[in-house]
Amino acid sequence: MIIGNDEKLLMIGDSITDCERARPIGESRFGGGTGKGYVAQVEALLHTRYPERNIRVVNMGISGNTVRDLKARWQTDVVELKPDWLSIMIGINDVWRQFDSPTIPEAHVYIEEYEATLDELVAATKPTVKGIVLMTPFYIEPNREDAMRATMDQYGAVVQQLAAKHGARFVDTQAAFDRVMRHLYPATLAWDRVHPVLSGHMTIAKAFLDEIGFEWD
Repeated sequence: MIIGNDEKLLMIGDSITDCERARPIGESRFGGGTGKGYVAQVEALLHTRYPERNIRVVNMGISGNTVRDLKARWQTDVVELKPDWLSIMIGINDVWRQFDSPTIPEAHVYIEEYEATLDELVAATKPTVKGIVLMTPFYIEPNREDAMRATMDQYGAVVQQLAAKHGARFVDTQAAFDRVMRHLYPATLAWDRVHPVLSGHMTIAKAFLDEIGFEWD
């Protein structure tokens, strides 16, 4: 497992990451600070499987964020917190606003801006950390011809390309959900096909932990 002793993992993103985490910093000595979603599950599993490593997990997700918002708060919410490892999952709102708010174009983050901004953030940060994990945005919809699913897949392909470009770890969260959706109807994982129930969050957590070499035995 790639995260070592006394190292800090910072996970940043939107509402899927946020999940009612503590403010201003998403951590707590007493539990609950990392929220109620996949970040908390990752933290719990790391502490249970690797208690001797004293790994510190920090949740800096903010509901509603796009990659544009991440850039605006990057200095305070990433750089100044000095993580050893950084996980980024962003893009759902970048796509979603194009579909749920079609008449408000200033809220849309089109794919060119998305790629350029994420590329800039990763390039600037990778010299300061031991590693970066890039996670795709997702849409819990099995029909790949669905307009929002098709667009989300395009943004996910950008994440994969940037991970290869920068030598980052890559987690295909959409593929992880696709495997589960072979057996479960999307509404059982997320009523709005975006915000997962606990089993959906565990789908994300498992995909992340598999990528960082978590030993499940």
